[in-house]
Amino acid sequence: MSQDPGKPTDLRAKRASEQRRLFWVVIAFLTIVGGATIALVYGQSAAALGLACLLVGAGILGILWLILHVIERLAK
Repeated sequence: MSQDPGKPTDLRAKRASEQRRLFWVVIAFLTIVGGATIALVYGQSAAALGLACLLVGAGILGILWLILHVIERLAK
């Protein structure tokens, strides 16, 4: 057993940590894989513009995540 059976587990903190980690994984996957795919198919100049668009999309996802995070904090 790795955990002390008498110590409670903070499931909310674990969930929040996992959501943050998954958010960053999704953002990294979209920008890195998306940018590389655009570069392979269309070339370097298109990859620069595509990466800029992907970063804007990642920013929009970040804003939505922040809004939901604030709503969750206010609901507590």
